[in-house]
Amino acid sequence: MKQDEKDMMQLPENAFRELRDGESYEPMMSPRASYPEVNAWSVTWGVLMAMLFSAAAAYLGLKVGQVFEAAIPIAIIAVGVSTAAKRSRALGENVIIQSIGACSGAVVAGAIFTLPAIYILQAKYPEMSASFIKIFISSLLGGIIGILFLIPFRKYFVSDMHGKYPFPEATATTQVLVSGARGGNQAKPLLLAGLVGGLYDFVVATFGWWNENVTSRMIGIGETLAERAKLVFKVNTGAAVLGLGYIVGLKYALIICLGSLAVWWLVVPGISIMFHDSVLNAWDPAITKTVGEMSPEEIFRSYGKSIGIGAIAMAGIIGIIKSWGIIKGAVSLAAREMKGTSSEADNAETSRRRTDIDISFKFIAIASIATIVITFLFFWFGVMDGNMLFALVAIVLVAVIAFLFTTVAANAIAIVGSNPVSGMTLMTLILASVVMVGVGLKGTGGMVAALIMGGVVCTALSMAGSFITDLKIGYWLGTTPKKQESWKFLGTLVSAATVGGVMMLLNETYGFASGQLAAPQANAMAAVIDPLMNGIEAPWVLYAIGAVLAIVLTWCKVPALAFALGMFIPMELNVPLVVGGAVNWYVTTRTKDPQKNKERGEMGNLIASGFIAGGALMGVVSAILRFGGVSFDYEAWWTNPLSELCSLAAYVLLIAYFIRATKVK
Repeated sequence: MKQDEKDMMQLPENAFRELRDGESYEPMMSPRASYPEVNAWSVTWGVLMAMLFSAAAAYLGLKVGQVFEAAIPIAIIAVGVSTAAKRSRALGENVIIQSIGACSGAVVAGAIFTLPAIYILQAKYPEMSASFIKIFISSLLGGIIGILFLIPFRKYFVSDMHGKYPFPEATATTQVLVSGARGGNQAKPLLLAGLVGGLYDFVVATFGWWNENVTSRMIGIGETLAERAKLVFKVNTGAAVLGLGYIVGLKYALIICLGSLAVWWLVVPGISIMFHDSVLNAWDPAITKTVGEMSPEEIFRSYGKSIGIGAIAMAGIIGIIKSWGIIKGAVSLAAREMKGTSSEADNAETSRRRTDIDISFKFIAIASIATIVITFLFFWFGVMDGNMLFALVAIVLVAVIAFLFTTVAANAIAIVGSNPVSGMTLMTLILASVVMVGVGLKGTGGMVAALIMGGVVCTALSMAGSFITDLKIGYWLGTTPKKQESWKFLGTLVSAATVGGVMMLLNETYGFASGQLAAPQANAMAAVIDPLMNGIEAPWVLYAIGAVLAIVLTWCKVPALAFALGMFIPMELNVPLVVGGAVNWYVTTRTKDPQKNKERGEMGNLIASGFIAGGALMGVVSAILRFGGVSFDYEAWWTNPLSELCSLAAYVLLIAYFIRATKVK
């Protein structure tokens, strides 16, 4: 493609605003022309990206509890490799690479938020087991359900609501792809940042040169406060988490961190003051210490987290109520299309415009029924040990909840770019546990069943939220929806297989019950179903407090879900989000020139994406080395407060590098 043709490649003026009466949107690639999209190049690179980023996202998610969205780094790599190979008209191919590769983050989030809980509970109940095939099938079926359930809503979200939703992640990814089509050279800063962030996190995870956390315990008064007042402060100094905070931004990072501080600095010390000499174990007989004898971390795990769980569950219910109109509207639209009642003019235009062509709704209906039947058979023979009643109840719960929450997930991604899938899955687990106990499925068999059900639902919702981003990117640029939808299934298959293998590798290397992998969402899931499936009263009082808190926060127009997530993710993983968000604020406000601030902010996105991808990928490499017997003993060094001081110094240098690297001419 000639340079003058590249210069003409840009998004239309009405790409990000609402359309006026009678106005239509014409994407960059003409709907009436043909472009390279699906071919050996795009499919091969898409599959490779799905494998690499599934491994990276699984490690990061289990280490810090946050799964980064892979769309932006994959888009940048797609642009880089197509530029290096001097491929002409590569925009459509790059969208397909990104779309297949982005399955990684979606499938990983669905799997790691739930299925590691089986390993966590296995330490307590050795008779429980989790095989690769169960993890793989539940992730695969959940991903397929998410794709099929979302397609009928595509037109509503990407076309009918054009300009009404910001789609922050889709916007950023689209801009990267457009820059590539115009001859952009954005892969270099990403790769350099990936090298810096990857090496930084690698030397910590492998050699332990400095501590991965800085805590208030490194000074004497901090240790005293932790022991007597149950007050502690922690921050993880990893590059990947810093990058994650930059992309989340200061606003939501602050809300998440406020939730964390509320539970660590108010709830934990408050419980210690009120019940100092009491043993609160009504819902967990394993607790034998008085509250006063517990460390702040033990109080948090035993009591504080449950308040966050209740808040997340209520935030999910509020989300469904708010989205009910969307659900009804999209279902009506899909029903009209199924019956063929669209006007002849619409049908004529669809026949000309490839950008309006979806997978046949009849195929979606047949495939959805077939997938639900296969899921039922998987539950019946693979999970419920041949009990048809249990399997029937399970499939009804999974199908109904997945369908209702599909729009909540898509709506959340369209508005704020983050998917509240863990909160919705927690509610699913609570509901599934109560119902399954009601029909007679209890004990360890019930735990495995509930977690597999939660894994299917969680993956379906995660995929739905991720896929709407891909479809919006395709809508802006002018790719064929049917091709994106068709090849999404391959990406799901590859990602499900990869995440199953990585999860088993990490369990063999670290052990989910060892505490070396945070797996905060999976720990929360395990905490929820253990008492319910053993006939022990669940901490309903704590759940209720959290639910009321979510209602109050919503009434005060504070994002309840973000606040609640902060309440059960460990503090050391929340504080660095604020650090990253503060770097974002500083970078984008440091000059009086708005255009220069915008350019620096975009450069910061590239560097943050590099930190995330590099840190996570090198984390996987470190895990593989440890699995292969290459390990270094640095536990004694990490108990020395000097290791935390070194960590703080390294963190300051890392932040300084980040800020300096955002400078643009």
